[in-house]
Amino acid sequence: MNSCSSLGIGLAGFGTVGSGVWNTLHRNGDLITGRTGGDVRLHVAKILVRDPAKARATTGDVPAELFTTDWNTLVADPAVDIVVELIGGTTDAFDIVAAALRAKKPVVTGNKALLAERGVELFALSREFDTPIHFEAAVAGGIPIIRTVQDSFIGNRILSFSGIINGTSNYILGRMTDAALTFEAALAEAQALGYAEADPALDVNGWDAAHKAILLATLAYGFPIDPKSIHVSGIEQVRPTDIHFAKSLGYVVKLLAVIREHPDGAVELRLQPSFIPKSHILASVHGVFNAVAVHGDAAGESLFYGRGAGQDPTASSAVADLVEAARSLRQTTGHRGFLPYRENGRILPVAETSTAYYVRFDVTDRPGVIAEVAKILADHRIGISGTHSPVNPDNPDAEFLDMVFLLHTCPFGKLQTALDAIEQLDCINSKPVVFRIETLA
Repeated sequence: MNSCSSLGIGLAGFGTVGSGVWNTLHRNGDLITGRTGGDVRLHVAKILVRDPAKARATTGDVPAELFTTDWNTLVADPAVDIVVELIGGTTDAFDIVAAALRAKKPVVTGNKALLAERGVELFALSREFDTPIHFEAAVAGGIPIIRTVQDSFIGNRILSFSGIINGTSNYILGRMTDAALTFEAALAEAQALGYAEADPALDVNGWDAAHKAILLATLAYGFPIDPKSIHVSGIEQVRPTDIHFAKSLGYVVKLLAVIREHPDGAVELRLQPSFIPKSHILASVHGVFNAVAVHGDAAGESLFYGRGAGQDPTASSAVADLVEAARSLRQTTGHRGFLPYRENGRILPVAETSTAYYVRFDVTDRPGVIAEVAKILADHRIGISGTHSPVNPDNPDAEFLDMVFLLHTCPFGKLQTALDAIEQLDCINSKPVVFRIETLA
């Protein structure tokens, strides 16, 4: 460790979040030192970038000698005590984090994909070299949900999480609800405002939120989770028709993460567009905000709400982890990053999960369609609570239309079997679209 009074930070990545970390330390460095009783002094010692000449929005001038284009130089620099990985991806980022751990330099990362997909390897290195990985910035931006689960809920058996943990999808669904925009129009607006990337795939297909959900579940239940074992569905197929139906039934549509431990110890983990009651507090989460409801057996239900992305909120979480990492270096308090405490656990197959459902079919408009679909559902012992076939006022004589079925609670596997049979009907023109109807009790 650097013998100077100030600990050196190696910033791997100097984009939106990396420059936000620089700005926060430049602006609030003295405040951080004062709040830690003079125990933590931080300075940026090295910065990894692809293009040192690129203009960046930073507070104060960044000395040119801090920049490097070689990550090995950053990790090996004796002036660097803590490595902050903010480059994204799962290849170079993995190499940087692994090298830092082997050098016994604590790591701070906001890379949820890296930890969800390669966390098993990295946490093993963390244990082997007794060097922590801190990752508050990887989930829900500025909301301190990771530290809350690690520390404040340490005495609780966590019964469930339910949450909105992707701000881009929440903004899109909100605009579809409030302004009656199509998905395509709402996405274009989000991109114009900088809320969505030019390639928004990970946000709208659900996998950005799914990676975060995997990290929460791993923290709560202590075993590594294979991303292939969970069910993920995005918002690409949400239409104004679905938004309208949700409103008329007293629901709103949200991209919802559900994590729940069952009595036999199996963990339910799924991510999908869902109808949630307007009366539930998560229905009031608007714009790019995130919220996570945590239900502990001792604490009961708690809600954590805040900005889920952006330079300052995410940098705030990264700096909090920096302070934690610095304290662990200054004071020998043992390993403070996450270490799995179970070798394995069981993810409940999605086929065994149960809710009520909203199902939309694209059908050819002819007599008997409802009866044909209803018969197959009845054959599979799935109850129907309502049906509707809206007429397009702009084309009342259309040959094709959307037909909606509201279905009673049943296992998802049973529903899928029935839908496979329904898809074979000659009146069904495309794959049915399914939304969960959540009670969130």
